[in-house]
Amino acid sequence: MRAADALRALRALEHPERARFARRFFRAGPGEYGEGDKFLGLRVPQVRKIAREFRLLPLGEIEKLLASPWHEARLLGLVVMIHQFERGDEAVRRSIYRSYLSHTDRINNWDLVDISAPHIVGAYLQDRNRSVLRRLARSKSLWERRMAILATFHFIRQGEARETLRIAELLRDDEHDLIRKAVRWMLREAKRVPSTR
Repeated sequence: MRAADALRALRALEHPERARFARRFFRAGPGEYGEGDKFLGLRVPQVRKIAREFRLLPLGEIEKLLASPWHEARLLGLVVMIHQFERGDEAVRRSIYRSYLSHTDRINNWDLVDISAPHIVGAYLQDRNRSVLRRLARSKSLWERRMAILATFHFIRQGEARETLRIAELLRDDEHDLIRKAVRWMLREAKRVPSTR
């Protein structure tokens, strides 16, 4: 099972008209936050279906998908990563977490961050030192800062809002709209936690 096979499966469903819409929707034009990203025009359910076929893809092959210029290939790699993380033992989870953090430059749009950070970064840090979130929150990378706050969604789902409040405070004065929106979203979610723990 290879990344090239998964990419062929994606290319078979290429839809140029939806790809043009995606370039506008994900702001991939010159000077925009997703500048240079390339799209095949697949819908998320289509990517998830292909991910089920390639759920046993080796981590090295997943990393090849993350290196792809195609947005949907990176999304596919992340969906497979989440599947393997959720079903893996401690060694598998650690390997996926480390791979994820070493490829943050390829997790480079809000949908890619939002679908993956809670399920990999947040889940891995549940019972561990969370200082990496503060490092990510102070990053120059827009996407790493978004990862920091979105990762806390996992803790919120476990009934804990404390970490969300800490990261939100670090990002309080962030000037990027994608960070402000993410912080507001997580704070709304945190309010649903019965008591701040």
